[in-house]
Amino acid sequence: MSLMSKFTDRFSPGGALPGRTDPIPTAATSFINGRALKGPYPDGLQSAYFAMGCFWGVERKFWQAPGVWVTAVGYIGGTTPNPTYQETCTGRTGHTEAVLVVFDPSVTSYDALLKLFWEGHDPTQGMRQGNDVGSQYRSGIYTASPDQAVAAAASRDTYQTALSSAGKGAITTEIAPAGDFYFAEDYHQQYLAKNPDGYCGIGGTGVVCPIGVGVAA
Repeated sequence: MSLMSKFTDRFSPGGALPGRTDPIPTAATSFINGRALKGPYPDGLQSAYFAMGCFWGVERKFWQAPGVWVTAVGYIGGTTPNPTYQETCTGRTGHTEAVLVVFDPSVTSYDALLKLFWEGHDPTQGMRQGNDVGSQYRSGIYTASPDQAVAAAASRDTYQTALSSAGKGAITTEIAPAGDFYFAEDYHQQYLAKNPDGYCGIGGTGVVCPIGVGVAA
């Protein structure tokens, strides 16, 4: 998963790959708990989308979090419809590797997930994360509602203050409405549960994100 890409800047939409009309094949259920990856999900659950580098390690961070119903990996933030992993790795789809997190807001909160997001990777690295280089590894929060957009921006500002105090650089995280999320291939789903010693590549800055988690009792 440590494939290196020469595409370290955002691509031009005019050079995007064409993609395809139909979704690529993927798993129907989670390897972790057997729940449907694409739903339908129980009433009252909410969805969130995060990109923070190689999605294998990112997904594990979120499936281990309290209140998370199911997770899935995929591609978001680009132009090419229904891209493959190989296409995304060229940098010519515009997507970043991301994780869909379906969570129960009566158990956890979006703020708690944001805290995990900020502390779980280095959001100052631009078009890379660690040794993984390319636009497909950029940091991003893709919001599913106006409330999420407000919370994401506020958390970014709060964490920037903490990072600056610790002598760290400027946050480069992309915050945008979610748009289309394309599920990745079967073998990528819950990869580190199937391959516990597999590549992760995710590491934080060591700086605590001081946002309130608002977790219900």
